[in-house]
Amino acid sequence: MTRDSVPTPALLVDLDAFESNVRAMAGWVTVRGKGWRPHGKTHKCPAIAQRLVDAGASGACTAKLGEAEVFAAHGLRGLLVTTAVVGADKAARAAALAAMAPDTIVVADDLGQVAVLDRAAGEAGVRLRVAVDLYFGRTGVPPGEPACAVARAIDTAPHLAFAGLQAYDATASHTRGAEARRARTTTTMAAAVDTRRRLDADGIACPMVSAGSTGSYRYDADLDGLTELQPGSFIFMDSDYLSIGGDDGGDAYTDFQPALSVVTTVVSVHGDEAIVDGGYKAFATDRPFAPAPIGRPDLAYAWAGDEHGRIDMRRADRRLAVGDRLEFRAPHCDPTVNLYDAIHALRGDTVDAVWAVAARGKSQ
Repeated sequence: MTRDSVPTPALLVDLDAFESNVRAMAGWVTVRGKGWRPHGKTHKCPAIAQRLVDAGASGACTAKLGEAEVFAAHGLRGLLVTTAVVGADKAARAAALAAMAPDTIVVADDLGQVAVLDRAAGEAGVRLRVAVDLYFGRTGVPPGEPACAVARAIDTAPHLAFAGLQAYDATASHTRGAEARRARTTTTMAAAVDTRRRLDADGIACPMVSAGSTGSYRYDADLDGLTELQPGSFIFMDSDYLSIGGDDGGDAYTDFQPALSVVTTVVSVHGDEAIVDGGYKAFATDRPFAPAPIGRPDLAYAWAGDEHGRIDMRRADRRLAVGDRLEFRAPHCDPTVNLYDAIHALRGDTVDAVWAVAARGKSQ
């Protein structure tokens, strides 16, 4: 199969760019003595997660328990479920997952849920590893004493093992401007490191402080007290991340190469307008900008419904015809990937592999 024979719309990954991104992240964190556990919510693909482990990652983060179950079933270990597992049913699933993959870590930010997790682990006859999720604007418990109280409850629960702290700051990851991003993550991560010191003073070992993102990895990797980073989008990149500003002070974020694209086909042409077969079901629509035609700044995309996109050719250097193919940079890679069953990995114009998005839709 070649690039031009892949049925559209479809997800494509440039393997050369993908592998360059992996080498860049692995090299940056490793030379600074940090571990890395890349986030699987970006790709939801066991084949990609395994490639990252082969490159030195300690495992994979997953946003939800369902993703972790899929990854574990494909033989992946070192899983960290980054959203709190809430409710007796999900606690039972977490315990069952721990029976299959004992090094799995889940997070909690609530004393009542710690008790639920402990009860489920006891009923399953496992020791469940639990980290405290710190609050930096979304989920979690505030750093300092509130977090320490949850950690003490985990540490004293008979069927739980305290695994450390999750200190992901979602706001820092997309803060625009390198200096503002550095200031944000340095401030919030200082609170995470201080919480770790408090736990050490209480005699509670804190083996993990997991933090960092594609946007903040440069600064987080240099911070004492953090043990690992959990970036995700760096493997693919998208229009949103590419616009957060670079460390050189420029508007473009160039640390990683764009590797992911969506290929479409022109299915109709009327005057200065062409219609492609990629609409709301081909691209995530949660960002305020449209998909960007790759290599064609003379064209502009607009939404035209579930299945279609509208291409403005009024400024086109070269007009499109029915049957032409057009590739786009996705506004937001994570939810775009979740729309597809497979990713076509290309070396040049040859399809080298087709990777199943096996955890697609696993949001429970």
